[in-house]
Amino acid sequence: MLQLIIAPTARAIEQGKQLIPRIRQEFPKVKQQQELLELIETILVYKLPQVSRKEIEAMFSLSDLKQTKVYQEALEEGRQEGELAAKLASIPRLLALGLNFEQIAQALELEIEQVRQATQGE
Repeated sequence: MLQLIIAPTARAIEQGKQLIPRIRQEFPKVKQQQELLELIETILVYKLPQVSRKEIEAMFSLSDLKQTKVYQEALEEGRQEGELAAKLASIPRLLALGLNFEQIAQALELEIEQVRQATQGE
């Protein structure tokens, strides 16, 4: 791990790739593997800010990536954004049914101001 931190940029990616199989062999517990994969990912994110997310995904297999905290947080954030977008899209239909802002906000678990802003954006 320390070598990954001090390695030149060109070498860091290769060392990250080499560490993954070693982690699987040397650490049988999934929790330990996850923590170490997250550490490698964190080191690489800070060490290689110019590397795109796609390149980092290519570095890890998809299952390894899905186990990392960064991926889980990004996935949850995406879900929340999608849920909010769906709620906001339903506001005009609820208004057409005769519901007022307060009723819509309560039904969709939104702030009244969010409902107002959504109607102004039309």
